[in-house]
Amino acid sequence: MPVFTHPAIQDGWFREISSQWPGQAMTLKVNKILHVEKSLYQDVLVFESETYGNVLVLDGVIQCTERDEFSYQEMITHIPMASHPNPEKVLVIGGGDGGVVREALKYDSVKEVVLCDIDEAVPRVSKLYLPHMAELLADPRVTVHIGDGFAFLQSHEGTYDVIVTDSSDPVGPAASLFQKPYYQLLHDALRSGGHIAAQGECLWLHLPLIKEVRANAQEIGFAHVEYAFTTIPTYPSGQIGFLLAGKTGGQGLREPIKGPNSSTRYWNPDVHRASFVVPEFARALLEEGKDVSPKFGTNVSLQSGQQKKRILLLGSGYVARPCAEYIVRSPSNELTIACRTLATAKGLAESLPRTNAISLDVNKTDELESQVAAHDLVISLIPYTYHAEVIKAAIKGKTDVVTTSYVSPAMRELDEAAKAAGITVLNEIGLDPGIDHLYAVKTIDEVHAKGGKVKQFLSYCGGLPAPANASNPLGYKFSWSSRGVLLALLNNAAFLSNGKQVTVSGSELMGEAKPYYISPAYAFVAYPNRDSTPFRDFYKINGEGEGETCIRGTLRYQGFPEFIKALVQVGWLNGEGQEWLNKGLTWVQVLGKMLAVEGGDEATLISKIKSLCAFPNESEESRIISGFRWIGMFTSNPISPRAASGAAHPNLLDTLCARLEQLMAYAPGERDFVMLQHKFVVEWADKSVQTLTSTLEAYGAPLGYGHSAMALTVGLPCGIATQLILDGVLNMKGVHAPYTREICDPIRERLEAEGVGLVESVL
Repeated sequence: MPVFTHPAIQDGWFREISSQWPGQAMTLKVNKILHVEKSLYQDVLVFESETYGNVLVLDGVIQCTERDEFSYQEMITHIPMASHPNPEKVLVIGGGDGGVVREALKYDSVKEVVLCDIDEAVPRVSKLYLPHMAELLADPRVTVHIGDGFAFLQSHEGTYDVIVTDSSDPVGPAASLFQKPYYQLLHDALRSGGHIAAQGECLWLHLPLIKEVRANAQEIGFAHVEYAFTTIPTYPSGQIGFLLAGKTGGQGLREPIKGPNSSTRYWNPDVHRASFVVPEFARALLEEGKDVSPKFGTNVSLQSGQQKKRILLLGSGYVARPCAEYIVRSPSNELTIACRTLATAKGLAESLPRTNAISLDVNKTDELESQVAAHDLVISLIPYTYHAEVIKAAIKGKTDVVTTSYVSPAMRELDEAAKAAGITVLNEIGLDPGIDHLYAVKTIDEVHAKGGKVKQFLSYCGGLPAPANASNPLGYKFSWSSRGVLLALLNNAAFLSNGKQVTVSGSELMGEAKPYYISPAYAFVAYPNRDSTPFRDFYKINGEGEGETCIRGTLRYQGFPEFIKALVQVGWLNGEGQEWLNKGLTWVQVLGKMLAVEGGDEATLISKIKSLCAFPNESEESRIISGFRWIGMFTSNPISPRAASGAAHPNLLDTLCARLEQLMAYAPGERDFVMLQHKFVVEWADKSVQTLTSTLEAYGAPLGYGHSAMALTVGLPCGIATQLILDGVLNMKGVHAPYTREICDPIRERLEAEGVGLVESVL
């Protein structure tokens, strides 16, 4: 029997996280997972909880539990049926768990119940794990139809006395079940005087949607349109409502005529009547259009004298959301998210207050300049090659700028022009670079204030899969551009070691990787990243006897550098266009061409790889050859050639990237983690020596359930820096990076207030 796991269950607790109820989640302690399945339509999970019995979850959202399902099933069924004089034919759309069918069969007048559910998995699984709900699906009066509810309604006009729509929340395909065309089909499928009831969402969370759905039903021509609700502890906010409507020719739904012929646990005539009485905040909005709900946080109105600030965010990739979420906390900020693809920008903007999305091609200078000039500050999270053009547009429009990228020569050249325009251009404010600067500057300044010297400075950072998810031959997964990751491995590097400058060519970089100890829990290797030598001056460890060793580098798990080195030696990191690389080729044919042994069998290819790579031992040879086999290099599967942007021909690097993106993406429920550590070897005035460390060890949320560690540690400091510039706390003019306490301290203090920071200690 397989051991079941599910990304929504972590550390023995199920967490119901959804965009439909941002900022809150229902959690249940799990005794054991009973069933996990990907049906044709949705993710299906059943688990046994400690306090609510068996629980059915679809796409991460609780549908029913043994303990409290009756309150929902009874109320959505008995309100429309008990108020109908003679319900004979009943249609249930959705509700494959059988709960509504069970309740509908409690009326003597019922001759036929049809259940129409698009997903056969729901009734099948419910019969196994929720038999008290699903057993009456076998009743001779019940017909189970597996298919689309829309199509079924279209072919059954004027057929039913009661129709109950037991739908999931309005996300994805289910969104159509809350729109006017669907309610028109319901209306037309009813007999004269018929009633409908539909899952109508939560007063605490979805009042605007409830108001909209009620209006749609009224416009269609229902004679009676109502909203009623029930309480149920495992639904969001402990409450769920129903959209109720009656067709012309019948009576209203508020007064029960006759009840079910067998016992109920929640519904009774008094509860029926009371369910239509909603709290004042809901009544005011639904009946009068008045919003009397409390105003706090991002919903607070601007105070007298406060000015609106307009921020333009270029890019909507991995790290943009934490940045955007921080910015819209302030009620004075209005955010525009710009991306070449409008749908991508909308995907990020739709759940954020005071945020709109636009399509913008930054290659079109006039459009870029126009948008930048219309905002108070622009955040550039697009590739660093565009930053100089963004800054030029900002200089012209007198708009401040924030980026997370290193200051390039092209950007630095714009310093005087930025000063003349009176704008702030702050860069290098993500993780690395970014958070690393904040703590390097802090510790070095504190050491100097106490009369000490920083003899050695070593800083290493890695964005990695959590150890439990580092399950491929490289021990790595992509949380940003695969091309960017691989190209960074070909950068030349330079650093200071014991007073001497060491230079490493990109082709030899992986050979420079060495085991690096931070914690016994991790097997890291470290290698230098770019040119570390200027940081001796940037960090002011350039006095006599200081900064003798100065290195900033990258952390990976052991085994990664050797694998990359082999890919380089075979030729896979070649970014030059290859005219011969076309769709008709297989992986083994491409490898043969690269190794100049076209037509060779696997043994011949492996022999050639061994001669090129000169593996240090048989174990390493076997590991890396097995990794090549995992990629598929020895197979007859066709390649998917990929070219660099604007190139005439595909190349080997991008073709490999396309494959690795398939193999090395984070799966749902998997987590990343970030490790960043500074080591300062300090000589004090009395000649004693200490090693100080500053360490960040941050795990991301499981994929699909929150921010990754990389997204949070890059996006959050960027958002904080943006707000500090808007507030006038940071007002230095020109092109800057956070290399001074004046810049670093305010950002670090805000970051620590958010629960993100490095732990400082003495080795």
